[in-house]
Amino acid sequence: MVGGGPGAFIGPVHRMAAELDGRIELVAGAFSQSAERSRAAGEGYRIAPERAYASYEAMMEAERRRTDAIDFVAIVTPNALHLPVAEAALRAGFPVMSDKPATATYEEALALEKAVAASGLPYGLTHTYAGYALVREARAICASGRLGAIRKIVVEYLQGWLSRPVEQTGQKQAAWRSDPALNGPGGCTGDIGVHAFHLLEYVTGMDVTGMRATLRSVVPGRRVDDDCTALLRLENGASAVLMASQIAAGEGNGLRLRVYGENGSLDWRQEDPNRLRLKWLDGAEEIRHAAGTYLSQDARAVTRLPGGHPEGFIEAFAVLYREFADGLLAWKSGEPRPMPVTLPGIRAGVRGMRFIERAIASSVKQQWVEF
Repeated sequence: MVGGGPGAFIGPVHRMAAELDGRIELVAGAFSQSAERSRAAGEGYRIAPERAYASYEAMMEAERRRTDAIDFVAIVTPNALHLPVAEAALRAGFPVMSDKPATATYEEALALEKAVAASGLPYGLTHTYAGYALVREARAICASGRLGAIRKIVVEYLQGWLSRPVEQTGQKQAAWRSDPALNGPGGCTGDIGVHAFHLLEYVTGMDVTGMRATLRSVVPGRRVDDDCTALLRLENGASAVLMASQIAAGEGNGLRLRVYGENGSLDWRQEDPNRLRLKWLDGAEEIRHAAGTYLSQDARAVTRLPGGHPEGFIEAFAVLYREFADGLLAWKSGEPRPMPVTLPGIRAGVRGMRFIERAIASSVKQQWVEF
């Protein structure tokens, strides 16, 4: 693992998720740009002291020479390091599992796409919400055509934790996310807007082809956007509304997706992830529950517990790591297309970074832009 040192939020989440199913073990890392802090993190993660490295470059060089070398690298750093760490891993022969977004800028995403293609190595991206069983169910319903032609999508991701300038108080998570040099040019769009965008395309199976976005920096002095409202056009002509905000006071992690077809609609909320609501134009409303025997094969395949036993964020995250482990073993055995199609990969990474770039361009121009 690269990143995830003292004070990190997402690094420990990656570790818990990766190890949940007993398929993966954290054995080495460069957890901080400070050698001392990296050693301290290694002690906390209970790895061998000599495998808590002072830099990711040192880790790649040392691990590639070991007979018991790591099998892949998980990248959990601020966005500015995603590309250099991924390129270093791929050059050393290690597959990559990266936190989102794939890179800090769209240009970097294109460079990463080339690096992944040239290496021939597996690459995965942890768009966490793709791991929820009922997101897989929603995706299967859209693919089945039961909703009819999709006409309208509404996706929102609302948080309130940046309603005040907490980055000025030394809060680590806010500080790097509000710094364009570490986060990239997209603030709210890069942190949570890209999740909403990915969920929309992942569930509907359709690409966005155009957008009209308004980005704002509401909190005085903030150098990146903290609020985004966008109108989207999809490949079949359907329209969508995407809202992402981190200044929505009182909101926690309010990710919600609604998809409206000619026959009915679906509604999924991340804060109530074990229920999926289906409403029909001519029929009764349904509520589908996680672990239901009536769910699609895709949904049942990522369910661990019997109905009534809630599964949440860590379990969804772990689904992606389990699929990556499966794909890695398939790749090692020589299968031609080893990675599961349900696992977000480099294409999702490039499209996510394109969303950020296009949203900024549209907001600056105050007009529609082609995707």
